Parts: sequence; structure tokens; C-alpha cells
Amino acid sequence: MFDRRRFLQVAGGAAATLALAACNGGTQADAPADAADAPADDAAEEEVAEPVAVRTAALKGPTAMGLVRFMSEADAGNVADNDYTFNIYASADEVTPLIAQEEVDIAAVPANLASVLYNRTEGGVRVIAINTLGVLYIVEQGDSVQSVADLAGKTIYASGKGSTPEYGLAYILEKNGLTIGEDVQVEWASEHSEALAQLMADPNGVAMLPQPFVTTAQMKNDQIRVALDLTEEWDAVQSGDEQSSMITGVAVVRSAFADEHPAAVDAFLGHYAESVDFVNDNVSEAAQLVGDYDIVTAEVAEKALPECNIVCITGADMKEQLSGYLAVLADQNPEAVGGAVPGDDFYYGA
Repeated sequence: MFDRRRFLQVAGGAAATLALAACNGGTQADAPADAADAPADDAAEEEVAEPVAVRTAALKGPTAMGLVRFMSEADAGNVADNDYTFNIYASADEVTPLIAQEEVDIAAVPANLASVLYNRTEGGVRVIAINTLGVLYIVEQGDSVQSVADLAGKTIYASGKGSTPEYGLAYILEKNGLTIGEDVQVEWASEHSEALAQLMADPNGVAMLPQPFVTTAQMKNDQIRVALDLTEEWDAVQSGDEQSSMITGVAVVRSAFADEHPAAVDAFLGHYAESVDFVNDNVSEAAQLVGDYDIVTAEVAEKALPECNIVCITGADMKEQLSGYLAVLADQNPEAVGGAVPGDDFYYGA
């Protein structure tokens, strides 16, 4: 299991050892004859890993927003334990082939897509963190939707077909006696921004949007209101002992990369956790970084960040929460998770 505190202690200890050697100003000739064989030196050498290239892909939205501090520190040269590069994409469809073609090492993807990739690649990816909890909302330019039942007969503009938004919506509708295609129509857009544009063009429109696109919509048109919080609606239909929570996004790593460079994966998780803490604790400064990386404007980010449910959940907690969510999706439609719920080897560090 990845232990962030232990990781920081080890990294700090290695740095202190090197700093002490430099401060002493000693040379090999000045040292005792057996200094090179000292156990402390051997331990320090073992803890200093060679930097490796870590190529990361994220999606425009909360997953990339949680990374902005990490990205800015890497770009400024303040994080140099490995060679980190980041690219931000508009949709998961752009990221999936990059993983399959081994052009990225770590990627932020919808939660169910991580399971699909695991099954399609026969264990070729592992999940390393939950990075976003529920962020989906039903919005409209009126007040006709007060409950899930009110969606009957409506057309919803949305994106995310074949991933978390589609399956999350279908699950909530089904638990309320409705189905997509019969009771509720959905017009699927290729990107969230396209669904937002469709909503803006239709005075009677209803859309399913994630943050920060909900805030973007409301800042463009103050008549747009949040009708339903789909995380709350998901929670409302849970019953019995095996309850689950809605999870929007996770980070995955190529299994081959994790096997070859476990220290790099652990280092990445350490920086990621620090970045998420910074973003949640320093909203104004983080919003400026979000704007700098052209994810959304800083103005939108400052309003949206508190509603984005950005997290970095790893290890056993990650496995418990994500496995429950994927089990719900699999019960509803096995294809939503790629045919089967992943095995234990799917969960890195758990």
C-alpha cells in the first residue's frame, strides 16, 4: 500500500543524507578507508532512484483541476525527482487509444472506463487513485424538474455516452422506474462543452452536466438552475448493507510501467495528494492555475472548485469505495465495466 507519510520520510531522509555529505565538504581521500563500504552509504544509494519519464493525461474538468499545483511545480522545475509531462484532453475518447498504444503512463479517466480498460487489456492497467467523487447535475432553464420522476418525457442534453455519466444516469432512472429511450430521451454530445451549448440554445432545455460546466452555464445565463444533484439521487436509492457511492473519475497506470517503476508511481501519488490538498485549501490561488492551464477560466474555477469533490483516495479505501461502485454498474449492465468486475490485482497498493 502506498503510504504517503512513509514516502515523505524516506525521501526526506535521503535528501538529508546527501545534504549532510555536502556540508561536511569531505572528499574520498579525506574519508576513512572503509567509508565507501559503510551501511549508511549503501542505504542512501538504494533510496535514490534514477529519474524516469512519467507521461500523464488528464481530462478538462475536475481531474485536471486537482493536478494543477503538481503541474505548475513540475513546469517550474520545483519537482525534479522524475521527468513529469502533462497533457489535457477534452474527452476520454482521446485518452483511451493513448493508453492502448503506450503513449501515456498515467491517465485520469472515468471510473467505469478504468474497469473496461482493465478487461480489454487483460490486466494492462491498474487504478491508483480515486480523484473525483460525484459531480453530475441535472440543470434546466426553468423549474419543471423537481424530482427524478419529472424527467419522464424530457430530452436531456449530455455527454459521456459509454462512461460514468451514461451509466450513472441510467442507474438512477431505473431505480425510479424510468428507462433511457422509452421514458427519457438523451441527445449525446461528444464533449461537455457541446452539451452546454445545446442547453444554452434551448430555452426549455434540460441537461446533465458535471462541474465546472454547471458553473460556466450559470455564469452565462442566470436563469439556469440546478434541478437535481445526481450524487444525492444515487444515495437516495441505496438500501441494505451493500451501499455504494457515486464515483466520477480515477487515475490509472499502465501495469507494465508500475511493475518497472514502482518508486515513480509512489512519487507521483505523493505529489498528486499534495496537489489535491493545495487545490482544496487554496481555492483562489488554485483557480488562477486552472485558468492558466486553460481548463476553465479562473473566475469559473473559483466558484466551481468547492463543488467539484476533488479527492485523492488510494489503497484499501480506494478499493472499498470503487469496487462497490463498479459492482452496482455491473449488476445493471456488465458491459458498463467491460464484462466483469476487476480482480484484486486491479487495485494498486491495496
